Amino acid sequence: MGMGNDTMQTTPNDSAETLLRLPQVEALVGLKRSSIYRAVKDKSFPAPVKLGARAVGFPASQIQKWIADRINGGQRKAQ
Repeated sequence: MGMGNDTMQTTPNDSAETLLRLPQVEALVGLKRSSIYRAVKDKSFPAPVKLGARAVGFPASQIQKWIADRINGGQRKAQ
């Protein structure tokens, strides 16, 4: 019974994706709304996912990857 509960607890977490709202994304990446949407348009920033008629969310894993790419790119230039 314990193994069945463990499997049920880990399976949703393995496939779950967190969606971040714009204020969270702004705080994480240090850019404001206009810069974020300009980068989305240029395809240099992850596109948001439509949540409803007037709501979007940004996939957290894609935002974290974007941040990591900026950090890794900056370190390569500094070396």
